[in-house]
Amino acid sequence: MAEVAKDQGSTPPRKVSYRKSKARWHPSMQAIPVPGIRRMVNLAATMKDVIHLSIGQPDLPTPKHIIDAYIDALNAGQTGYTMDAGLPELLVALRDYYGKRYNRKLTRDNILITSGATEAMYLAISATSTPGRQFIITDPSFLLYAPLIRMNGGEVKFIPTRPENNHQLDPDDVIKAMGPRTFALILNSPNNPTGAVYPRSTIETIVEECAYRGVQIYSDEVYDHLVFDDDDYASVLSCAVDLDNIMCISSFSKTYSMAGLRVGWVISSQAAIKSLRRYHMFTTSVANTPAQFAGVAALTGNQQCVRDMVNIYRERRDLIMKLIDETPHLTGYKPGGAFFSFPNLPAHVDGSDLALRMLKETGVCVVPGDAFGEDTANALRFSFSTSCENLEEAFGRIIPWMAKQGF
Repeated sequence: MAEVAKDQGSTPPRKVSYRKSKARWHPSMQAIPVPGIRRMVNLAATMKDVIHLSIGQPDLPTPKHIIDAYIDALNAGQTGYTMDAGLPELLVALRDYYGKRYNRKLTRDNILITSGATEAMYLAISATSTPGRQFIITDPSFLLYAPLIRMNGGEVKFIPTRPENNHQLDPDDVIKAMGPRTFALILNSPNNPTGAVYPRSTIETIVEECAYRGVQIYSDEVYDHLVFDDDDYASVLSCAVDLDNIMCISSFSKTYSMAGLRVGWVISSQAAIKSLRRYHMFTTSVANTPAQFAGVAALTGNQQCVRDMVNIYRERRDLIMKLIDETPHLTGYKPGGAFFSFPNLPAHVDGSDLALRMLKETGVCVVPGDAFGEDTANALRFSFSTSCENLEEAFGRIIPWMAKQGF
């Protein structure tokens, strides 16, 4: 568009041109990929009769006593801000719960409440990633880590895990990967997307080596209660001598089926929490206040609801293992936790192309492996956070379709 600008005297009118401005995004935005999960889900939303084995959120209902606490907080007018570190009652509940669970002395000052584990991981990575610092992560890994590191100038070094080893992380591989620029290691057990649960010997070896070298550990433990075969879950909180180089990150989302309530936390040294609190104040300020009251009810209430949910997920895990074994061209393994399986296709098969065709031709939505790593293009992630009936129906479509594929 153009406007005529009037001028005094004999100067002729001049046309002033206005161009539509484009957003001047920071170059670091290029480090953010289009999520493979969202791409598949968006396409599935345009289709009918789709069975989702895609999104990693609990399908089981939030326990009633937690919902009641949320509603009670709303009715009591608890809709304002909390302290920046979090609701005092929730800080005490987390201190007591995790102190007892992992036999570690904690104080309220060791904990920061965040808007889900996503914000907690965002704070930890973006506050420390910078050019010259190298972060070690597994391949495959949750899709949040690598982009955040790269956005802030850090370097990513991948350690592959393999289905033939149940996607276990070899501590010797971790130690060999460390060098003079290694700043941090990101652990995720139980793992998304593989469901691998790392044994205590692995965590203890890695924690000891990182403490010796001064390497930071960011441990994503959002699935810490969804463990199917071993009651001795190895948290970094129970394996580390102190918290000086440890940030343990978790949330209520998976354990208590509270994904949309958006309450997570970081447990670390008092010095680290003090710094992260300042940063947190300039991001989300505080987590959802009524949801924090719901979190208190979750931690202090009867934990049978968690045991019941774990039993349901275990049944589904056993079923999907059987179904994958019956599926032509898929090579499975035994996931130990979370609600994911990450089987391989033949080495030359493009999982992204296959997942797209499978969705269009069978109506079953899964996530291609390239959403989670650079060395997993021939894999697919199946979420078994859905009923056994849905799993049976989904594989009733997948198995005959896969049998027709000319690999």
